[in-house]
Amino acid sequence: MSVRFEEIDWQPTPLGEISLRRRRHPSSDEDVYEVKLGDEFLMSSLFTTGEIALTELGLAKLPDTELDVAVGGLGLGFTAQAALDDPRVRSLTVIEALAEVIDWHQRGLVPLGTRLTSDARCRLVHGDFFALAADPRGLDSKEPGRRFHAILLDVDHSPRHVLRPRHAALYQPAGLRALADHLHPGGVFALWSNDPPDDQFTSALTEVFARAAAHVVEFDNPLQGGTSANTVYVAGTETSTP
Repeated sequence: MSVRFEEIDWQPTPLGEISLRRRRHPSSDEDVYEVKLGDEFLMSSLFTTGEIALTELGLAKLPDTELDVAVGGLGLGFTAQAALDDPRVRSLTVIEALAEVIDWHQRGLVPLGTRLTSDARCRLVHGDFFALAADPRGLDSKEPGRRFHAILLDVDHSPRHVLRPRHAALYQPAGLRALADHLHPGGVFALWSNDPPDDQFTSALTEVFARAAAHVVEFDNPLQGGTSANTVYVAGTETSTP
């Protein structure tokens, strides 16, 4: 039986002090893992429905063929693991800005760490997703110009509530066009958001992509009672013509 509360790790980072905590949930009697940046909660293993739905909705309409997928933001690893659970995925590149978060997975301090790091298809990369997305050389420094069938992003709270001011450029048409250049024809960009659907952002997506939609993902919230919701945006590029 675990202790009721434990701070597993604490590190200073360029974004502020980040901490990994584990506590015992009184109702389920299961361990809950939480990540805080300063005084702000970034993620919790108690709420993973949206992170998993990001992958499932992002990959849902892609063809039944081998897929190369990129994920922006590692976190507790639920988006990445959902991608590896899809048998079509032959390679997964996960880009994480904080080396400390990658280290948690490599040291097995988080529940999915060993599963991700032991899967030969998965590569955890320390890098700035937003800088790479804006760079014509792309998301994979080992293979400049590489394209992906899907790019899944879960870093900021929403297109309007970003962790760093410079992230906001990606959510404008110019930033989205640069990102779309890293997708194969018919490829998909999907984004997790903690805010309700944003018509202005959906409009920016439709300006760049051939199709775009906002999906509301509801889940039980035992802390507040009732249900809560995230939004997953899914946008697709044009398929190639014969």
